[in-house]
Amino acid sequence: MSDYELISPIELQKRLDTPSQPMIIDVREDEEVAEGVIPGAIHIRMNDIPEHMHEIPKDEEVIFVCRSGGRSGRVCDYLLANGYDKVVNMTGGMLRWTGETVNL
Repeated sequence: MSDYELISPIELQKRLDTPSQPMIIDVREDEEVAEGVIPGAIHIRMNDIPEHMHEIPKDEEVIFVCRSGGRSGRVCDYLLANGYDKVVNMTGGMLRWTGETVNL
């Protein structure tokens, strides 16, 4: 069992309707992201996370998203191993997302 928190797509959708928007990072590949992302999400491919860690705050909650939840879970594990403790994985990924999407 991993130490990171989980959030359901429905819970995340409710949080998007609040004034304090969570930071969302979509770790899918370019061609997947071309189909749309959650509004406000930042795109950093999973394999590029090590080079972009300086852009990911350690002291704020960050929600990670991928297609089904597997890659984003691996990113959460990686970041936990590197001193991040506020990482959250969206369960089911974009396959379970029913909310609005936007193109980057």
